[in-house]
Amino acid sequence: MKLGRRKVEHPATAGRILAAAEQHFAAQGMAGARTEEIALAAHANKAMLYYYFGNKRRLHRAVLENLFRQLRGGVYASPKKETTPTERLRGYVGAYFDFLTSHPNYPRLVHREAMEGKQNFDWIVRQYLRPFHNQLANTIRDGIANGEFRRVDADHMVFSILGMTTSYFAAAPILGAVVGRQLLAAPALAERKRALLDFIDHGLVRPQGRSR
Repeated sequence: MKLGRRKVEHPATAGRILAAAEQHFAAQGMAGARTEEIALAAHANKAMLYYYFGNKRRLHRAVLENLFRQLRGGVYASPKKETTPTERLRGYVGAYFDFLTSHPNYPRLVHREAMEGKQNFDWIVRQYLRPFHNQLANTIRDGIANGEFRRVDADHMVFSILGMTTSYFAAAPILGAVVGRQLLAAPALAERKRALLDFIDHGLVRPQGRSR
């Protein structure tokens, strides 16, 4: 395992530091998070944190890069060429939902980056967010071209799909209080995923191409 050019002799320690930092940065932002609290939560010491990550800013960048590597590896994977646009879109959206299920800090971290500094957010947009948006939009355009999908604005449809997906996880504590149940529990997440894919089936796919 390597972090930048530095070989990690104790990958478990570095992993614990990353995990603890993710929690603290999501809750408090980079400015509010304290390295001594992160090290304590990781059962490490500040010397190890600085040895592997250099400083708090680099640790913050490492947390984001670690998340986005997992997003790209688990969600952006190219589908088989023989699949239809409907199958590809459902696959991308389902994989993104599953990623958010297992990475609940992602929406807060990305939102904080967008709000706190355009310059620091540019690399995220360029390397990760724009390619994923284009992948979804091009899949929708393919579906329109072959008659599977209604004629819609592909960019706005992507905004709707990603907005409904990401905002659910970001607002789940508030929405759960409104409806009186835990919306991040496994049964509720399964219901939400079905509802999201149902939206795609009935809001975008022409009747003859619907999965059900």
